[in-house]
Amino acid sequence: MKMYQVDAFTKELFKGNPAAVFVMDEWLDEQLMQNIAMENNLSETAFVKTLDESNYEIRWFSPTDEVAFCGHATLASAFVLFKDFTTAKTIQFHVRELGIFIVSQDADGKIKMNFPIRKAELVSEYPQALRDGLTKPFKAVYRNAQAYIVEYETVQDVLDERPNLEKLKLLGQVRTAITASQPDVAITARGEGQFDCVSRYFAPAIGIDEDPVTGSIHTAIVPLWAEKLDQTRLIALQASKRGGILECVIASEDRIEISGYARLYMQAELAL
Repeated sequence: MKMYQVDAFTKELFKGNPAAVFVMDEWLDEQLMQNIAMENNLSETAFVKTLDESNYEIRWFSPTDEVAFCGHATLASAFVLFKDFTTAKTIQFHVRELGIFIVSQDADGKIKMNFPIRKAELVSEYPQALRDGLTKPFKAVYRNAQAYIVEYETVQDVLDERPNLEKLKLLGQVRTAITASQPDVAITARGEGQFDCVSRYFAPAIGIDEDPVTGSIHTAIVPLWAEKLDQTRLIALQASKRGGILECVIASEDRIEISGYARLYMQAELAL
């Protein structure tokens, strides 16, 4: 069985966020998919089931759990499909809880992904573990089905943050009316220079201390900054060690386009 490893949201190898991708005609056993993701030990491994040349189902696994949505592994999967599996210029991913993701590729290789906006709401109350796990002053706290999004005063605060990951792990024990899953943590600030916003993302409860580039959370972060800045086009920087750039357009009231590039790092044959 062939595995691809792709660096997503980058034009350079060893940047962006790496994801493993498998393309198949039928799903593997769920425990096997989880074991493969654990063995890969990447933030996500994507499994893609072919429906036809333009339609695919997709699932994502972290090293410890199946996750509801992963943007960078969607980009990596589209890159692989456009490279080796389809001549279609636009494809659709069918996602169990989120409907249809429409994905196309430009002539220069840029991949454009049309996602539902997963709006974050301002919250006045949040667990003490969130406050204890972060060291910089909060300007505001937002929440969507995926994560707490903490607005910081400055880009420098985002860059300098050294979270207490053991404290943030405690959020995995929190259950709210919004979601039954563990909330991750994003920090963000208004950008400087070429970037409209800057963020970082932590998910220690599912085995990811810091995610290099998180496409999914930008379906919430970018709409927040679009409203604050009165813009529909934004360039977002995820300021992890590897770093990644996301080009974003508010397409409608409930859809967002997130674009980026990808590079193939490896193809391998699994001995299964």
